[in-house]
Amino acid sequence: MYIYHQDSGHGWIQVPLGEIAALGIAGKISNYSYKDAEHGYLEEDCDAALWHDAYLTVYGDRPQVLDKHVNGDSFIRSLGRFA
Repeated sequence: MYIYHQDSGHGWIQVPLGEIAALGIAGKISNYSYKDAEHGYLEEDCDAALWHDAYLTVYGDRPQVLDKHVNGDSFIRSLGRFA
């Protein structure tokens, strides 16, 4: 299960860093995405679609995603950029 974090201005899919590396997309993630020690938070416009396509190719199925919305700014905005 993956979490789609949304705040009043944007959204990000939370994906384990190991999975991002295993899918071979780590070098393609833009600096509009964020990360912490364990997860990448892939911005909804480009990077989440890149991950989604790679996921479908490797696993042959769509990922299950849970929506999580907060009012105001998400904690994700305070993390370091991915690139």
